[in-house]
Amino acid sequence: MRKAYFRLAGAILPCLLMLSLIPAWCETSAAQERARKEPPTPGPMLAQGRITLDTPEFTLDLVRSSQTVAGLKPKAAPAFDFTPGDLIVERSKDGYYHLGDLNLRVRIGSSDEWKNYSTAVVRQPVIALPAAGAVLAAADLSPTLPADIPLQISRTWALEEGKLVLRFALKNKTRESVQVGALGIPMVFNNVLNDRSLEEAHAKCSFYDPYIGEDAGYLQVTRLNGHGPALLVLPDGQTPFEAYAPILSQGRTRGKDPGPIFTDPTPRWVTFEGFYDWMVHTKAFSENGWNSARQWNPPTSLTLAPGESKMYGLKFVVADSIRGIEQTLTENHRPVAIGIPGYVLPMDIDAQLFLKYAKGIKSLVVEPGGAITIGKRDVPSLGWKAYELKGNSWGRARLTITYEDGLVQTIQYFVVKPAAEAVANMGSFLTTKQWFVDPQDPFHRSPSFMTYDREENKIVMQDSRAWIAGLGDEGGGGAWISAIMKQLGAPNQDELNKFQQFVDGVLWGGLQYKDGPKKFGVRKSLFYYQPDQMPQGYYRKDFDWTSWTSWNRADSERVDRSYDYPHVVAADWVLYRLARNYDGLVTNHPWDWYLTNAYETSVAMVKLAPGYAVFGQMEGDIFLQVLEDLRREGWNAQADDLEAKMRVRANRWKEEAYPYGSEMPWDSTGQEEVYAWMKHFGFQEKAEVTLNAILGYDPAIPHWGYNGSARRYWDFIFAGKLRQLERQLHHYGSSLNAIPLLAEFREHPGDFYLLRVGYAGAMGTLTDIDQEGFLAPAFHAFPDLLRPDGITGDDGTNLFGHAWNTATYIVHHPDFGWVAFGGNIRVEGETVKVTPLDSFRMRMYLASTGLWLTLDAGQFEALELDEKTGAIRVGLTPATQYLRVARLRIEQAGKIEGAKTYQPVKSWKQERGAYVVPLRTATTWVELTH
Repeated sequence: MRKAYFRLAGAILPCLLMLSLIPAWCETSAAQERARKEPPTPGPMLAQGRITLDTPEFTLDLVRSSQTVAGLKPKAAPAFDFTPGDLIVERSKDGYYHLGDLNLRVRIGSSDEWKNYSTAVVRQPVIALPAAGAVLAAADLSPTLPADIPLQISRTWALEEGKLVLRFALKNKTRESVQVGALGIPMVFNNVLNDRSLEEAHAKCSFYDPYIGEDAGYLQVTRLNGHGPALLVLPDGQTPFEAYAPILSQGRTRGKDPGPIFTDPTPRWVTFEGFYDWMVHTKAFSENGWNSARQWNPPTSLTLAPGESKMYGLKFVVADSIRGIEQTLTENHRPVAIGIPGYVLPMDIDAQLFLKYAKGIKSLVVEPGGAITIGKRDVPSLGWKAYELKGNSWGRARLTITYEDGLVQTIQYFVVKPAAEAVANMGSFLTTKQWFVDPQDPFHRSPSFMTYDREENKIVMQDSRAWIAGLGDEGGGGAWISAIMKQLGAPNQDELNKFQQFVDGVLWGGLQYKDGPKKFGVRKSLFYYQPDQMPQGYYRKDFDWTSWTSWNRADSERVDRSYDYPHVVAADWVLYRLARNYDGLVTNHPWDWYLTNAYETSVAMVKLAPGYAVFGQMEGDIFLQVLEDLRREGWNAQADDLEAKMRVRANRWKEEAYPYGSEMPWDSTGQEEVYAWMKHFGFQEKAEVTLNAILGYDPAIPHWGYNGSARRYWDFIFAGKLRQLERQLHHYGSSLNAIPLLAEFREHPGDFYLLRVGYAGAMGTLTDIDQEGFLAPAFHAFPDLLRPDGITGDDGTNLFGHAWNTATYIVHHPDFGWVAFGGNIRVEGETVKVTPLDSFRMRMYLASTGLWLTLDAGQFEALELDEKTGAIRVGLTPATQYLRVARLRIEQAGKIEGAKTYQPVKSWKQERGAYVVPLRTATTWVELTH
């Protein structure tokens, strides 16, 4: 069933989903579906056959007539092709890009007019040049370029020191100077998931992520299944990675292109993000099309005098695994950067940057000036250079490192407010700017937390996507989900009073049915399009209300969308936790009312929304948490019922090769819940399959936007203001996928890579919070935008992931010494002292012991470790009017040989598995020993 569903979805689902929003895409998909009834016809470029070349790391197939790549298979996995070689026949016509093509925008002499040129637009056989020595194949590209191009361009495929190299030589063939304002090398790898089953996609396809780091930049191509080998594309010679530009669908242009090229006919949709250009120069685009965006790197151009030449190139190397990418960079004499805790810098964190490169550093420059303070520090391991960083000015900052050999490396940082302050700002924004009160609202949305338009600075009252204005789905529920998840670790009485009004006035009995056959069912939206039930002219005329997204009243009242249920469960569970552990914060209902509703809503999902409940849910970890609390409360009948229903789902997943589909043909959000239940029920093999898949689309890259940014590229259409298919940086997929990565790290604290990627995903949420507290759903990655989206949209699920993950991790690294993620650390003699500074300060993990300390209520203030004796003490913040006792849990999930088991020195009583610690008016210290 899954295989059939996936293939059907690849062709038909786009039309069902976006019937009127993007008709051109639907027409393209329909045409492709018709074409699939007959085998594709080879284009003229295949008439001369292929050339097969052998290198130590690859088997390289070239199309003889174009000398572009038809296959790039690593020797370590000879059945796997990094390029879409299995689609070469259907992609053998004019306009389709292949690895080895070239895009340019140039102008001659004093002309102001840029002209576009591409080797892919009109295919003509290139002129083969003699190949000898290190050269595997060479060609003059003149026949496949327009006659008026002022450059003579040749291309070579070469083998140097056992590595495959692609080079382009550009020569000015005119009597005037020629300016190359844009030069892009298309990166065409097999991320085309169209019309494939999940099994086929994971066997054949890859994702790729850029490090847009100038001379130190690279592209990493990783297999969907997360297995090795991985492919690295590195600069050869002077070929900086200046920008990363999309090759869009035909009919769309890149910025304000003078001509409709730099496009590819392959339909872009949920199963195909599109190809990209490695941009070496971008000045022409920055002047025309990208001029409103602040680019990652300064735009450059090349000027060639008459007869002058310039060479550009890329090198292709293999890493044995995803975790081995940085070691492979070192082996190929490339700079390696590791930032701790990453490249998102809260202003109160003492961050660190470790650099490894054979040459010394000539200069480090931060732009804007003063945004980050940098100081040098000692590092215990040879080969690394170490720096201390302190963020000073909110927003993006670029660190430019110039090495003594002239190599330039850029690292992109994002400086944010202290995490707790940023989250507090968000809570205030939600309960003021996004708080909606209108007793006369015809959709009964009052009082509530509504979607907010930051560009217009007002609440979104109507949207043709009904859920956006209807408090439903991720896209409309984002505000209230954020509002309650913030309370989990930073409760505020005034904010909670408003949330309780929302629960009793809108959620319970409105968005969620409280009686009848649909009791505990969650409806899709409170807002709907039903003009015959509204005053004439009520609905905005500037919206298109004719598509499926404009649900009528009957559709809005349906309860069959399982993805709506975890939001409600999360709200009830947080209120249960607060009512159970604090005095006087939650007063509208007793704690057991909220826990009962959390349980009933969990089981209602399986009963009332069975179609989608077979998939892993966004925020699905909440069900496991509810189960655990049912057990702790002794509600075993309810716990048994919930666990049995979840086991049915888990049993289905353990039989599937890749158990994390969704309503979309491919998705990156079901993995979170699937991993949790696989671990819970002991299905370790499938847990590992899921974890590896996450690592396949969740990279570690020295750039705040891509580091830990799990792949997501379609949700702007469903939940953003700017509705387009585009790579989303730090969308909710990042923080959700961080949950299993960090959970796995706590079991395997020696796997530092998991911590780096997972923590980066958790921290990415903070970059979406602006200085006033507005939380955007994600950052637009296209170079003509490079900004947050304009409405809150589906930001709540991102905040859920952040709230679930936020913690302070303490690691003794073999190369870097004592480091902390989420706090500051210092060593005084034999004592390691840590100050937690994460958003909630309710969780601390000490990797050297595998010790996981969490608080159901209260906050940590400090942790001290005696390295000699192993004794630990933790400081808890003073008592408040709402909190007299903290509830401390001590777990040791880490698998460390010979690790001691810790317990409190004092005999604190236990409730629901937690130690009850009376709080003092000053810091309360808890001693732990083994």
